[in-house]
Amino acid sequence: MAARVLLRRRVAAPFMAATLVGGALIPSVAMAEAPSHDHHSKKPIYDDYEPFLSPKAATTPVPSPASETIPPTSAPSSSPEHTQKHHSPTPTDRLAVEIGKARLFLYRYAAATEDAVNGAIDSAFHLEQSFTSTVASLAPARESGEKLMPGLVYVLVASMAGSILTRNRNVLLRASVPLAFGVGAGWLLIPVTMTNVSDLLWRYETRFPAVADAHLRTRTGIQDAWRFARVHVDVGKHYVDDKVSDARDVVEGWVKKGK
Repeated sequence: MAARVLLRRRVAAPFMAATLVGGALIPSVAMAEAPSHDHHSKKPIYDDYEPFLSPKAATTPVPSPASETIPPTSAPSSSPEHTQKHHSPTPTDRLAVEIGKARLFLYRYAAATEDAVNGAIDSAFHLEQSFTSTVASLAPARESGEKLMPGLVYVLVASMAGSILTRNRNVLLRASVPLAFGVGAGWLLIPVTMTNVSDLLWRYETRFPAVADAHLRTRTGIQDAWRFARVHVDVGKHYVDDKVSDARDVVEGWVKKGK
């Protein structure tokens, strides 16, 4: 009995050693299904290659490029640092800005110069028109029959006569008498032209109220003096006529008595 147990132990030891050596040297038989731990380490020869995806990526649906329904998680997040990029102006940009400012300055200066020139030309044109219309308005109408040429010559001669008469007098007379002679001759010889001149002077005087008031007072005083002089002349004339008639009656009475 003890010998049988000992024999079994002696036979079992070489058998177990042979089994271990054969398992290590002889490859194992291919099974119908490959083990799970060799699925990712070995690549199949004929099947299509499927890339390894993480469990999170495998659960997330991947949209196609043509699909319009893109989940919010798939859109790339744009951070403010990428969207708001402030670039400093380049020298070319600064030069363009300065050139634009210079062009605007030149344009404004040219426009102001052009406006000033146009304004000066317009003012000169209006001044010329005003002068020609003023000179034309001073001329007498054809219906009046008044002629300027001989009348102006006579007025000039009267003014020269006044200056000759007062050549040895004081300055006041030498300045006022020729003017008075010329104005008097003008009112006598060319009354229509003098009326037009007086109307023109009055239009200019109305721009200065003080001058206009002084002119009115002077004119009123002269008219009153002329009216007073005429009244006195008429009174003196009637007085002289009465005295002359009385003298004549007396003389006639004496003649009758002498007969």
